[in-house]
Amino acid sequence: MITNSLITSDDVEAERDVILDEIAMHDDDPDDVVHNLFAHRAFGDSPLGRPIAGTVDSITSMTREQVVRFYRRHYRADNIVISVAGNLDHAKVVRDVRRAFGRQGFLDAASTPVGPRNTTKARAVSPGESHTTRPFEQVNVVLGMKGLTRTDERRYALGVLNTALGGGTSSRLFREVREHRGLAYSVYSFASHHADAGLVGVSVGCLPGKLDDVLATVRAELAKVAAEGITADELERGKGQLRGGLVLGLEDSGSRMSRLGKAELVYDEFLSIDDVIARINAVTLEEVRSVAAALFAQPEIPAIVGPTG
Repeated sequence: MITNSLITSDDVEAERDVILDEIAMHDDDPDDVVHNLFAHRAFGDSPLGRPIAGTVDSITSMTREQVVRFYRRHYRADNIVISVAGNLDHAKVVRDVRRAFGRQGFLDAASTPVGPRNTTKARAVSPGESHTTRPFEQVNVVLGMKGLTRTDERRYALGVLNTALGGGTSSRLFREVREHRGLAYSVYSFASHHADAGLVGVSVGCLPGKLDDVLATVRAELAKVAAEGITADELERGKGQLRGGLVLGLEDSGSRMSRLGKAELVYDEFLSIDDVIARINAVTLEEVRSVAAALFAQPEIPAIVGPTG
């Protein structure tokens, strides 16, 4: 598969320096710090609970031999998807792929592709509050709970809900927390999906003295949408925003290439743009209320970073 000369000690050292710089930048960004704290509280010391960039200790202790072993184990024909989009000739692409990858030993006719690893049941999370003291001017908060996996059919209803709740300047949280009460400058909701796990929540940055009011307001809005759902106008705006974001996100070839590759790697089916839009359009008010009631009634995972510690 790979000769030892393809990854040198100098390569590892250079990449280590780049990643250490990234870790330092993330550590200075309160939004990154609080989301890392939130993920670690939710998933513990599992891969989903660790910082994506690693830690200073894990990066500085990494050896060239470890990198080579990882490469040999994972960069194999049965794990690889080659995705191409744009003004291209399919036959030429196939020839180029065979020429480029055949020499590396990647094209093994006997290999069976590794299929997607999916489940509709999200793994358990660990509720509870986490604090980290940092000398930031403001407090950053994530208030979240267990969400949906990436193949859960309710993800379309959750997408509409997430948009209506905290997906822009017309969202409930933006209007209530920032515009009406002046409690925070930044507030948004989010939903992350993985093969066997998911998280939903709200992220806010505010002054330390407004933290209690922010948490009370966010909790009240989550309880309200869980009990009553959203309005018909919010439903239509949410659908329109999702449709618009989907189409605008595919205006360049790189985005289309990524979409094709991701579908092949992590889903059991490839949905056309029309299929996705049809599923968004089919979301009902009751489906949104139902998913809100199911998710927002779960135990909370508050993560707080700032001078209050």
